[in-house]
Amino acid sequence: MINQVVNNISNRLSLRHPQRQSLEILARICELLSIPNITDTETILVAIKKEFPTFTDFERDFPSLCFALATGVGKTRLMGAFISYLYLAYNIKNFFILAPNLTIYNKLITDFTPNTSKYVFTGISEFAIDLPEIITGDNYEKSSNITDFSRCRINIFNISKINSEVRGGKSPKIKRLSEYIGESYFDYLSELKDLVILMDESHRYRASAGVRAINELKPLMGVELTATPFIETNKGSVAFKNVIYDYPLGRAITDGFVKDPAVVTRKDFNPRAMSPDAIERLKLEDGIYLHENIKAELETYAIQTGKTTVKPFMLVIARDTTHASKLMELIQSDEFSKGDYKQKVIQVDSSKTGAQEDEMVERLLKVEHTDEPTEIVIHVNMLKEGWDVTNLYTIVPLRAANSKILIEQSIGRGLRLPYGMRTGVEIVDRLNIVAHDKFQEIVDEAKRPESQICLKQIILTDEDLQQKTQTVISRSQLAQNLGLHPEKPINLPDNLPESEPQNIQQSLFQSPIEQKIAQLTYQEILKLESRPEEVPTTADLASPKVQERVREAVAREYQPAQMELEGIIVPPDIEAIVAKTTNLVIQQTINIPKILVTPKGELRSGFRSFALDVTDLNYPVPSQEQLQIQSLTTNKVDFMEISKENFEESRLENYIVKNLVNFNDISYDEHADLLYDLAGQVLSHFMTYLSEEDTHTILRCYQREIANFVHSQMQPHFWEETTGYEVKISKGFTALKDSAYTTNAKNCLDYQSSPRDKSNMSKYLFTGFSKCLYREQKFQSEAERILAMILERDTIKWFKPAKGQFQLYYKWHGNYLEYQPDFVAETEEVIYMFEPKARNEIDNPQVLAKKDVAVQWCQNASDYMLNHGGKPWQYVLIPHDAIQENMTLQGISDRYTATTKG
Repeated sequence: MINQVVNNISNRLSLRHPQRQSLEILARICELLSIPNITDTETILVAIKKEFPTFTDFERDFPSLCFALATGVGKTRLMGAFISYLYLAYNIKNFFILAPNLTIYNKLITDFTPNTSKYVFTGISEFAIDLPEIITGDNYEKSSNITDFSRCRINIFNISKINSEVRGGKSPKIKRLSEYIGESYFDYLSELKDLVILMDESHRYRASAGVRAINELKPLMGVELTATPFIETNKGSVAFKNVIYDYPLGRAITDGFVKDPAVVTRKDFNPRAMSPDAIERLKLEDGIYLHENIKAELETYAIQTGKTTVKPFMLVIARDTTHASKLMELIQSDEFSKGDYKQKVIQVDSSKTGAQEDEMVERLLKVEHTDEPTEIVIHVNMLKEGWDVTNLYTIVPLRAANSKILIEQSIGRGLRLPYGMRTGVEIVDRLNIVAHDKFQEIVDEAKRPESQICLKQIILTDEDLQQKTQTVISRSQLAQNLGLHPEKPINLPDNLPESEPQNIQQSLFQSPIEQKIAQLTYQEILKLESRPEEVPTTADLASPKVQERVREAVAREYQPAQMELEGIIVPPDIEAIVAKTTNLVIQQTINIPKILVTPKGELRSGFRSFALDVTDLNYPVPSQEQLQIQSLTTNKVDFMEISKENFEESRLENYIVKNLVNFNDISYDEHADLLYDLAGQVLSHFMTYLSEEDTHTILRCYQREIANFVHSQMQPHFWEETTGYEVKISKGFTALKDSAYTTNAKNCLDYQSSPRDKSNMSKYLFTGFSKCLYREQKFQSEAERILAMILERDTIKWFKPAKGQFQLYYKWHGNYLEYQPDFVAETEEVIYMFEPKARNEIDNPQVLAKKDVAVQWCQNASDYMLNHGGKPWQYVLIPHDAIQENMTLQGISDRYTATTKG
């Protein structure tokens, strides 16, 4: 029952694996504690220590557990999962959340408020029916009757006011919690038998006085969340003793839950050759260069995917307030970046403290809004918890600090991802730290064995810095000829080569009136996309019946100008313009139907049995597992061997099976026999060269990696069965979507020109086409550029589809991913879907998965098109080294067309 509650909450809240593991651990601890009837805490503590060796003490007068999760993983959402679990599994209804400052306090209130963007209970139906009552430090005196025990009640308080700073060597003082929240309400809370305390950023409550204040409430249990599971003392860092789960920043970076941090310098940079002021100015200018590039990439990504545009900003870390003011003056001057940032920079005054500081930091949250102009923030040591911005992409540290501090303090607030997950676009997923003078020092620090962070290295060249990246919105030739404009302007570099249209008609309408009628005609044609029974293909648009219908609709929509009504201007020939527009649509469109394939009857799926390829499955046996214990006073080092009996599975196969069932596409009940068979194959492999004890160690230490290895080999053996499939055509043709690219003037080339840097082909924008349905195109390889030359020679028309043009999806690792074919081309007889691939990737399982869905789509499209007088579709998967200029399209298709699945 308990596991079922955990699974339900994990699925409803779409928890990431570290969040899910944390919830599973909480559930296990609740079992050990016998919630809500906790009795012998000493005996329970021994049991917890035995099962969780990193945990050694509660550290409070009540059972308290610390979950140490890296910044950006989602501690607030996990807090919502914890509350949901305790409520659903144990009917616990009273929670007290501690916030360390005003910023986090306000953020928590927002995140626990329904209908907000990050509402923590979205998906928990029980809380949708009966909303929890949110009680805060601002409204607790006006809250509903405290004798109402039917609802879940969540108290959120900012207790920073009860702590005073240590000044002048005096001991810290603290106002009693009861005085802060009121005697009567404190008495009410302390008498509750099911009060659970949740401590956000719990390292802020570790002072002895802070511990005593929390103990006053006598809660049932406490749950602590922090990315910093230690406190700093004059003797160094002191780690928490109650860490029950640790998910450090290094793992978060590796698992892709945060941005990928990178340190930036210039090629051949010599800090000794420049004055400190000159280095500072150079770092600022290079930071602006990176910022502008990132801004263009984010804009392009938003257009390509249809997602919200993210406005990036740059953070400049100043030495002190005087330095910050000088930087502010420089950036606002005409000489800095031509004055572009005069109105786009703010200074954060670090001299402010307490409530003023909280209020000031809270204002910084607006920097995420696209309608807020700030693109540069200058601050002095003001990066505090709770400033959870997701659009910080460039950091320029200008204050003296050692490399360790630079890494920890610089990247902490900038790692959150704006879209919640990595996009796969390197620049969009990267955080840049501009550190010319500290570059090697930071790289060396990141390479230290104990470092959690692996930093990328970005070397800027003079050539890079001379070019400004721009976003190019590429519209179809049809849209441009009709005078249709994108929502955002098309930014084309001045030296972009001109196209030389030949075979495709470039019909531009002569007057604004004609253009208006042409656009009205196109709007009516687009309405006919979703009526394949009436207009199966674009060719049917020219039928007399459809033409008459379009003319009548245009005539109803068209509003003649006053001069036209008075006879001063000759009325336009609507019939001729409709016919001309229709002809243009037919010529500059390729018929791409929208195909829906749905299973009929019961759908069954699973994995076939197969023999694992264990050739590359080799792991070193870890050395003797020991704990190293070093005294902080005498520096004496002792070693203690770890007892393995507490961690070993009773059956070796379980190490692998328990990890495999965590994948979304594997059901234990349906696949148990196969899972144990595959795990047995792994076990047999290890036992051929290892002892049983060493095999135990290997499986225990590398169980997740081994499970990933097995799961990846299971994918080609996935099967689905149904009584049949129903193919439905919802659109006979589809309008060509806009594309978006980033480029600069130097990287705009005629498609017939082979670039110097073929290894980085994606940075170039090509134009000069005569048969392409778009003016601009980008290629991922030299083979793609050569294929475009062949298409220019041997087809009627072609293009590279934008994301979402086909809405083709294939299954991979339990998820459905969109497949975007590389090229579409039409000849007199056939419509082709082309996919060039490196020779060594042709038989890659993921490439074959894409091929299967593409071949099936082409078969369904062919059946439809041939039934309506159209052309068949063919899918062509081409090895890159088979694409040569002397090849004909016919020769390529004859050899590489895929006609069956496999």
